Order: sequence, then C-alpha cells, then structure tokens
Amino acid sequence: MSQSQGEATPPPATNGIQISYPDDTIKILLATDNHIGYMERDPIRGEDSINTFKEILQLAVKHEVDFILLAGDLFHENKPSRDCLYKTSALLREFTLGDKPVEIELLSDPLDGKADGFSFPAINYEDPNLNVGIPVFSIHGNHDDPQGAGAEGALCALDILSVTGLVNYMGKIDLPMSDADAPTTGIAVRPVLLRKGKTHLGLYGIGNVKDQRMHFELRSNRVRMFMPRDKDKWFNMLLLHQNRVKHGPQEFVPEGMFDDSVDLVVWGHEHDCRIIPEPVAGKNYYITQPGSSVATSLADGEAMEKHVALLQIQSKEFQLTPLPLRTVRPFVIEEVVLNEVADEAGLDLNDQMEITKFLKAKVNALIDQANQLWDERNARAVEEGEEELPRMLPLIRLKVDTTEFQGRIANPRDLLVFHRAKKASRAAKLSIDDPDLSISEKLAKVRVGTLVKEYLAAQELQLLGEGGMSDAIQMFVEKDDIHAIQTHVNKALKTLIKNVQPNEDAEMAEDDLEDMLAKAKEQQDKDYLENAKAGKSSKAKVRKSKSSGIGRIRDSMLMDVDARASDFEELDSDEAPPPPKKRAAATTSKAKAAKAPTKAPAKKAPAKKAPAKGKGKKVQSDSDEVITLDDDDDDEEEEEAPKPTKRTNRAAVLSQPAAKKAPAKKKAAAAPKQSQAQLTFAPAGRSSTRAAATKARGKMIIDDDDDDDD
Repeated sequence: MSQSQGEATPPPATNGIQISYPDDTIKILLATDNHIGYMERDPIRGEDSINTFKEILQLAVKHEVDFILLAGDLFHENKPSRDCLYKTSALLREFTLGDKPVEIELLSDPLDGKADGFSFPAINYEDPNLNVGIPVFSIHGNHDDPQGAGAEGALCALDILSVTGLVNYMGKIDLPMSDADAPTTGIAVRPVLLRKGKTHLGLYGIGNVKDQRMHFELRSNRVRMFMPRDKDKWFNMLLLHQNRVKHGPQEFVPEGMFDDSVDLVVWGHEHDCRIIPEPVAGKNYYITQPGSSVATSLADGEAMEKHVALLQIQSKEFQLTPLPLRTVRPFVIEEVVLNEVADEAGLDLNDQMEITKFLKAKVNALIDQANQLWDERNARAVEEGEEELPRMLPLIRLKVDTTEFQGRIANPRDLLVFHRAKKASRAAKLSIDDPDLSISEKLAKVRVGTLVKEYLAAQELQLLGEGGMSDAIQMFVEKDDIHAIQTHVNKALKTLIKNVQPNEDAEMAEDDLEDMLAKAKEQQDKDYLENAKAGKSSKAKVRKSKSSGIGRIRDSMLMDVDARASDFEELDSDEAPPPPKKRAAATTSKAKAAKAPTKAPAKKAPAKKAPAKGKGKKVQSDSDEVITLDDDDDDEEEEEAPKPTKRTNRAAVLSQPAAKKAPAKKKAAAAPKQSQAQLTFAPAGRSSTRAAATKARGKMIIDDDDDDDD
C-alpha cells in the first residue's frame, strides 16, 4: 500500500467521543470468528456457537446499532451443514429484517459486487423488495473462504446468504495470475461508502488470503485501496482476517504495513479478545481484535472472557465499548509442573496412585473455579437488569509438565497409552485382486458398494455389523452425507450397549464379555437382515398395489371429487360392478373393448372439440391421464377402436348434462391421474392396464403418432 511521505504523527493517547451528537454518530456492533457449526454433532457443546450468535444479534437489537460488522469465519466449515445454514438464516431473518428505518446512507455504487447475471443490488437495504432493519456486513475467513471453479466462480456460504438478502458480502477479491497482471488487477480493495449526518465512513474489506501471499503483496506494494478524493474527511476502517501472531518468516501480516489513511483496523482470525484499541508504532491507526465468540481450542487465548464490541463513530472520533457474552461456556486452563508440585506438596513421583489422586483433586478445584466464575458473571448481569441464566458445564484443561523424566527416557511426553488388544485378522483378498481376472473384468467389478462390503468382511469387525456400516459408507459417498458414518456408529453402539447388560453386579470375566459382545453383534446382523428383507417386501407390495390399481398415487393438484367414480358416474349397461380382483377387471375391460367398434366413431370427434383455448394446462393434464409406458405389444393386441371412457376432470364432468354422465367402471374410473402411477412391472396386471389405456386413447385430446398407427 502507498505510504505517506515524512514521519508519521503518533496517534492520540486515548480514544473517545468528546461531545456526542446522536444524529451524527454511527453505531456498529463488531464481532469476529463466530464459527457457527463448530462441534455441532456434540451432544453437550453442539449448540454453543449458534446460541452465542443469537445473543450477538440480540445485543445488536438491544443497543439499536446501525449495522453489524463481521470480520470473517462466520461458519466453522467451508460447506456448512443444512441444519447450520437453516438456523443461521432463520436468526438473521428474525433479528435483522423488519420495519426499523436504516439511517445510514449508501454513497458508493449499490451494484458494485453484485451477483453476475442478476439485477438486484449488492447492498440488501437498497433493494426495494427487502425490508431490512439492521444490515449485516461481512468478509470471509479462512474457514468459510470461497472454493470451486464452476461457471459462477469460487463460491462460499456467504454468497448464499448474500443472494438471499440476509448478509452484505464484501472483501471478495481475485488475486492476479501473473506479475504482468498485478499492476492493473492486483488486490483491489473497493470501499463501501456510508454517511450518517456529518459522519462519513469508508469500509474496506479484505477476505482471507494465504498469509505468504498477503505478506508478499503488501511488501511489493501491490495492494491498492480506492479512496475518495477527500479521504482525510472520512473515517476509514479496514477489515481483514489474517495471522497477527508470527508463525514463520512470512506466515503473518505485519501490523505496520497498511495505508496511513486508515483510522481503525478490525483484525479477525485471532481468537483472544483484545477489544481495547492498540496503537501501532509509527502509524496513525489503531487495531482492535474482538476475538472469537466460541472456544474452538483448549488454549490459553481462548480462556479469556469473550466479548463483542460496540463501536461508535462521530466524524474522525471513535469509541469502543466491550460487551460481555453470557452464553459462552466458562473455560479454565492451568498447568502443573510435577517437579515443583513434588517439592511443595511432598509428592512421591514414583507413586502413580498418589500422583493420580493429586491431579484428580486439581481438576475438581478447576471445576469449582469455573462454576464460581459463571456465578460471578451471572450476578453482575442480574445487577444490570438481565435475567439469570442456568449454569453451563465448564471447559477444563489441565496441562501436566513431565520434564522430570527428560534425560531418563526417550519419550517423556507419551508415557501412557490406553489401548485394547485386537485379535489379528486373516488377510483376505478382494475380488478385484484375483490374478486370474483381466483388466477389463477387474474394471467391471469395481463398484464402491462391492469394495466396501468385501473390505469390511475381511476386517472381521467385532462390534459393528458389516451390512449397516456398508450402507452408511454408501450414503457418505453417494449422498454426500458427511454425518452418515458417525450417526450409524452412534446408533449401533447404543443398541450394542443396550443388549450387553450383565445379569449381576459382579465383575464379568473377559471371555464372557467377548461372548456377550459376539452374541450382541450376531443379533445386530440378524436385525439388519430382517429390516432389509422387510424393506424389500414392502417395496414389492407397493409395486403390486400400483400395478393392480388399488394403491395408486393420486395427483396432489386434483380435488377429491376427481378421484371418486361414485359421485358423478353411473353404469352404462346392466353389467354388475366388477369384483375387486384384477383378473375380473381385466375380463370386463376386454368385454367392453369388444363392443367398442360400434360406439367409438360417434364419440371420437366430440372429444377433440371439448378443450377450449386458454386451458393448455388442463389439456396437458388430460393427456397425461392416458400416456402409458407399456410394451409395443399393446398396439398389436388392441387394433380395434376401443370404447372411450367418460373419465375426465372435474370441470368437464360438471359441464356435461345429467343424462350423459360417464359410465361407471369402478376400477377403471379410479385410474390414477399421474403418468407415473401407470408404471407397472407385474405381469398379471398388464391386460387391465392395456385395456384402460386403450379406452383412454379414444378420449385423447392431443393427437399422438402411435394413435394414428393404430
């Protein structure tokens, strides 16, 4: 970035607004690293991230902010789950849409950064079709960064929230492909220019870029920030999501490499909370680091109390106020050095039981400390008028230093390893490993399902059944269900634990336990086979019912009156109603087809005149009733013109005179309205289906080439 000439003036010692003018003050809620979806499958901590995000939105409503500013990692994963996206979208809609007027005026181009090929603006509150109360601006982080190379380019979850009008996605940049393109394409940072009263605000967002690349671009002065001509009158705020702590020669971004015209840098990615603005040596700007809203690692930085920041900007002055987050689980971490503890407490390092007892007491003390911390926060919130929250289970980390063993053993850090003995299984070859098979035969055998089943069978699983595990892996591969294996394992283990219950409180021998586990696994395999068999039989029954016309699917768009034959149809002859069996219905249909030649010519012409213009959808619906997917033998068997049926839609039936009501053939009249319902695979049901289809051809409105051939 460009540097101003001469020595930079030091920033003011304190920040704050001397005289507040509400009409000129922009109020912003700052938050970073929400990591929504972190450990969402955990039964205890699964809702932590989404609950805290809800609290952040509630704080924005409570303090009546003008907008919310997020500095990356809204989601923990690049492809958040459907449940995660659903909850996030619901919360954004609940708390950010509404009738509250947006008091900040957009001065930059609302179409800058919009989705390609669409006309709606990039800033949601500029869209007349949306009613936004609190706009949300966000850049992407390293967890939810854009990926992919499709027709629309790299996309991320924020793109979805952006096109739905819930989030204003900013800071999405394209890196230059070569040095020759850098001077013209570089990392171009275009601002979102806002104004409220006499305060002008420029938002500059840079989504996460690899630290080595960002370090190189900054050092090479190839990052270009587009600023207004009177930039000194604007409060310029930069959002970025990079490593602030040095992890290597170029695996971080130096704090002093940004433009001198920047007034405040909001730093994302680092999880320790450092909201109080920190000056940068030799620069005019401050850095604020809100930190994460959920602990994603049991490290020292995560143990600090979590906050978001209320930022107030008036002209070139600003003020930051930390707002504590109450729904964050308390976290206490402590380190124990056994050498020092042994000297102070007189522990015998050779007595494992004594050391274990000491460490257990230490963990209990940390739990009490975390509970006390929660109670203090609760009491402080109650004094401020907030409601009391139920106590949450704390996070505890006790680090034990075992350096006293260094010099005596080669592996002092992994002395204890808990494991279970596993029986050696015989190495079994998969079918594609057969040396007698040719390459083409091996390729023909390569199926994911087959390979999985053969591999699992070769492993001789002791607890999980091969069949259920194979289905779970197939769901993982074919349906892209990332939780299929974990869900199956949890369910199988619960069933296994339920079946493995000792009869007495006495300890069970290891051999007896293995026998019990083996029996439980056999029962699990048996239940799986029975369920699979029951599933196949139910599918077969459904196919049979479809072919017989008894359990056919009715069109969901039709009224119940369309499916009833008894309300609007009568018998056209003295024949008795057909019995419920399909064979009898088929015989009756053939008998009706034999009489058809004398009546068909008189009925065929009026049938084509029935539809009126402007009712194309109904005409298509009627044609769908008669289109079947039978074999070509149908046309050869039914060469004679059939007697048309009076089965039609409700409008046509009601418009007919009472004397010409359609003849009732209960089975044929109850024929399904969907073409899918006429797919049949049962040989016994073909004659009835062909007869019904042949009758319906006489009633067809849209001509078909097959009818002409008949």
